[in-house]
Amino acid sequence: MRIDTHCHVDRYADPSIIAADCEADKLFVVAVTNLPSHFELGYEHLINHKFVHLALGFHPLNAAKHQDEVEKFCHLASTAYYIGEVGLDFSLEGQATRDEQIRVFASILEALQGSRKLLTLHSRGAEAVVLEMLTEYGIGPAIFHWYSGGVGTLQFAIESGHYFSVNPAMTRSAKGKYLIDRIPRDRVLTESDGPYVKVGRNPAVPSDVIDVLVHLAELWKQDVADVEAKIEANFSRLENSDGE
Repeated sequence: MRIDTHCHVDRYADPSIIAADCEADKLFVVAVTNLPSHFELGYEHLINHKFVHLALGFHPLNAAKHQDEVEKFCHLASTAYYIGEVGLDFSLEGQATRDEQIRVFASILEALQGSRKLLTLHSRGAEAVVLEMLTEYGIGPAIFHWYSGGVGTLQFAIESGHYFSVNPAMTRSAKGKYLIDRIPRDRVLTESDGPYVKVGRNPAVPSDVIDVLVHLAELWKQDVADVEAKIEANFSRLENSDGE
């Protein structure tokens, strides 16, 4: 079974087509959201899907303008198993809201303490702080979506038991390839990050995780089918983890 651990299904022109295609293809998708209110809007549309699962999210770049939704996130957290995307963004785009992001992320992690959830994390420019906060609140293992930080922090995250989802854009960049090569095979997962990642001139869709599988097959010198089985085993292990 092919797996997309991070896709913004609700951001496509017609989300229902994307979801229907994934159901038909038996392609497992974690459909991340950017705000708790978006999770509420999508819930009734995906509740009966077998392969497309909605995640409760609060994108860090929304933290400053939507702090009124923190309480909503905390209320919904007990009903959602999949969480994302959440985290921090200290890139140029997010520097001005750094303090607000930390406050919101701390509230999110506090709400998740003591419960077993599957998190997909945004950590651009803030990888070390995200990792420190996960450790502080005892959250994990989690998925670092599109990790782009340093090798030292990557190693610390690996030692802390976390996973890393790879998308087609990472397989096309020198830094992405460099980092992928340093992630243990048993910690690698696949994602599309559609529709924000592009494949050719088109927005990526969940089925484009095949590009990642092909890249990993070449890197690991294995058949694509064997890599697909490895990713499925990794995801199953993460889902069944007790957090230790």
